[in-house]
Amino acid sequence: MSAQPSAQSSTVPPFDPGDPLGIDDLLTDEDRAVRDTVRQWAADRVLPHIAQWYEAGELPGIRELARELGSIGALGMSLKGYGCAGASAVQYGLACLELEAADSGIRSLVSVQGSLAMYAIWRFGSEEQKQQWLPRMASGEVIGCFGLTEPDHGSDPAGMRTHAKRAGTDWVLNGRKMWITNGSVAGVAVVWAGTDEGIRGFVVPAGTPGFSAPEIKHKWSLRASVTSELVLDDVRLPADAVLPEVTGLRGPLGCLSHARYGIVWGSMGAARASFEAALDYAKVREQFGKPIGGFQLTQAKLADMAVELHKGILLAHHLGLRMDAGRLRPEQISFGKLNNVREAIEICRTARTILGANGISLEYPVMRHATNLESVLTYEGTVEMHQLVLGKALTGLDAFR
Repeated sequence: MSAQPSAQSSTVPPFDPGDPLGIDDLLTDEDRAVRDTVRQWAADRVLPHIAQWYEAGELPGIRELARELGSIGALGMSLKGYGCAGASAVQYGLACLELEAADSGIRSLVSVQGSLAMYAIWRFGSEEQKQQWLPRMASGEVIGCFGLTEPDHGSDPAGMRTHAKRAGTDWVLNGRKMWITNGSVAGVAVVWAGTDEGIRGFVVPAGTPGFSAPEIKHKWSLRASVTSELVLDDVRLPADAVLPEVTGLRGPLGCLSHARYGIVWGSMGAARASFEAALDYAKVREQFGKPIGGFQLTQAKLADMAVELHKGILLAHHLGLRMDAGRLRPEQISFGKLNNVREAIEICRTARTILGANGISLEYPVMRHATNLESVLTYEGTVEMHQLVLGKALTGLDAFR
């Protein structure tokens, strides 16, 4: 007696190589609209030019790009009020994925603007600081940067040498910050400095005497991104320049958690672009009389890449739902960044092997994404730091010291 097809089987959709787990079913119509808007912007404004920008080591028209990103609500998009879009964490994550599928430098521009500089002011600033800066930053009129990392203090921000001392009612800042995205084009910098009261954050307008931001050149990663040093030589600021609502490392580390969350999603964008390039190439590149996608070893590579890519996207979506519910812990963000960036790099490297010699050409996105991800692997928490965060959470024992 032959089995009859169930009613349920007739509703099972066909297999979608672009969404093999059906993750799109988890998204709302608004989620998809946000994703599609950012994807179209990146396709129109970034993808036609990114290879040239990367090769030249520049991001021309960054201020115009920032205003365009502001016009589609991508700057500070998960913040509420002050001209910000008030999007969900999942929607912000989807935007990060689409931006990094174009290039990590573009996602970094948005991440530093919204998740670091704007978030610091929104979360820890005074009402006057919020009113002064956030609407203009949300529109892209003003670009922001975030000064935490120093030449000798990256993973150990508690050892920072930049300091601020009181001079009457004013503050005077001295020090150096290094590897600062957006620094040379920023209209405002959020700078963290040691004080007699502990670490404090300061809102520093770019035109303040003693403040400069020379651009860092000769990079082989994040080449389509503005990276700078911040120099503070007797920068005098009024009393109301300090962020009033936080003292200590809780401030900058809270901002970093918000930015790391975007990386969990963004890294999967770089991985997706590389996987898609490899998949398309495997279908048309012929060796020994047939497309290389028809060989078992190539299919094994593609299958493994697809598994890690979509597991990573599913992990990012899960963390986004937890953030929207107010239940996301820093250790869980470390979990996501550690896994997704590491797997994204491996996907890019495997994609390069499928493309062979063409994999190193800027005609394809793979090598560009692979070199960018080497920076993403390090910034906002190295592999070792996230391993130790998870190790401490798992064992209850602190291995940092």
